[in-house]
Amino acid sequence: MAIRKNNTYKYETGKTFKLSRSGIDSFIKCQRCFYLNKVGNIKDIGMPGFSLNSAHDELMKKELDIYREKGEAHPYMESLKRNLIPFQHEQMEDWRNNFKGVTYHHKKTDLIITGAIDDVWIDTDTNELVIVEYKSTSTQSEIDLNDGTPWKEQYKRQIDIYQWLFKMNGFEVADDSVFLYSNGIKTSKKFNDVMKFKTYVLEYKGSTEWVEAKILEIKKVLDQGSIPSLNEECDTCSYVESVKLYDKSED
Repeated sequence: MAIRKNNTYKYETGKTFKLSRSGIDSFIKCQRCFYLNKVGNIKDIGMPGFSLNSAHDELMKKELDIYREKGEAHPYMESLKRNLIPFQHEQMEDWRNNFKGVTYHHKKTDLIITGAIDDVWIDTDTNELVIVEYKSTSTQSEIDLNDGTPWKEQYKRQIDIYQWLFKMNGFEVADDSVFLYSNGIKTSKKFNDVMKFKTYVLEYKGSTEWVEAKILEIKKVLDQGSIPSLNEECDTCSYVESVKLYDKSED
């Protein structure tokens, strides 16, 4: 594991510390890895970026922005039977920027909670914001948000945190959010430099009640002054322990 040079947590009264949406999810997956990353300044193993997914998201944003500029509904919205249009706001580009995002200063903990969204729509009947997340995959299975896979549960938490961030910033936010989930079609006979997708418009009823308690729990762990116990369900912890056992067997 590599040592990072900055963004290390150190308890100091009145000092803020930036905590991203992905950081919260890291804590949920393994408190030990989270603590070593934020307090011990040890970079986690992480996952490589997926350029194709990034390209998909960027093209989605460009397409939806065409309708945003015109103030019109995109055809994706028609299946939802709600009067939705892309939301226009002067901070939209900041909200979608990975280095800025939507932010909120949680004063009880002095943690600055951040998250970079994909999109926001508005229900013109209720004036509530609708959080939208783009996802892409390529599978022959049905796209099901409730199939219990760990990454789908992570996607839901992602929406929950975004909803919470907007609520904390004074916006009215609809419980029902939207996933634009594109599935790459693999049945074409030829590639021809074109990959086709079918996009599913899936609604998810978000839940923000857990977020506040989780932030308080994170702060408590950050300040406890000791490394959390080994998490046997964490792949990273298990790998590190396996290496230790192997080293001992070689002595």
